Amino acid sequence: MYRLVANYHHPEDPQAFLDHYRSTHAPIGKRMDNVSSYTWGVCENPDGSRPEYFLTAVLDWPSKEAALADLGSPVGAEGTADMANFAQAGVSLVFYETETVI
Repeated sequence: MYRLVANYHHPEDPQAFLDHYRSTHAPIGKRMDNVSSYTWGVCENPDGSRPEYFLTAVLDWPSKEAALADLGSPVGAEGTADMANFAQAGVSLVFYETETVI
């Protein structure tokens, strides 16, 4: 399995970020043909302190080739372009082949 982890930095307006993410950005990701799993959540620390990131999204594909096909598709380009509409604070992307331990 091939994975993309998107760690979004803290926005100036958290509610506007979440509204856009829920209503626009996440639905774009759901339209990709090959994605097998897409989860996201607002980050928190158990002790209540501010976490490093505001929101983390995780997308999985059956293979690197499937991920690259989706990310290079018109829908993938739409998702990349949409980040300018809500992720002004920045995003850190990590890609990797997963290994199951258990």
